[in-house]
Amino acid sequence: MFLIRPPTALRLPLQGPSVFMAGSIDLGKSVDWQSELAGSLADLPGTLLNPRRAQWDSTWTAEAEFEPFREQVEWELAGMEAADHIAFYFAPESQAPVTLLELGLAARTGKAVVCCPRGYWRKGNVDVVCAKYGIPSVTSLRALSQFLHETIRRRHPPRGST
Repeated sequence: MFLIRPPTALRLPLQGPSVFMAGSIDLGKSVDWQSELAGSLADLPGTLLNPRRAQWDSTWTAEAEFEPFREQVEWELAGMEAADHIAFYFAPESQAPVTLLELGLAARTGKAVVCCPRGYWRKGNVDVVCAKYGIPSVTSLRALSQFLHETIRRRHPPRGST
């Protein structure tokens, strides 16, 4: 998969099957699960959107009026809307309130798949939302990768295959 990170502009429509990685970042403090997932999806065609900036400035204020912050949030919203699939990861050591918000936005889109391991502080809420809206849910990054491989191959078969 071709990897795009902010602040690189999104060229829409995205090429091939696309996945947006939504999940715990905590201003760069959470484990870099995105790199692990990206590595496991590298053999697939398409576009992978990773919102984790390589150069995040922890002094940025989380205010709509602060242009770099606003650009980041708008990039993420545009990426979620444009992607075919939204892969959520709720790290057990993270509260990830923005990820909860993003799950709420994506719950009815039919594009979400969730990885919520034991230990995540609001796992019960996440599990209920997934059950209510028919969102596939797994408990490990490996299972998330396997789900995405199977789904992309099924929904986006290579040209010339039947």
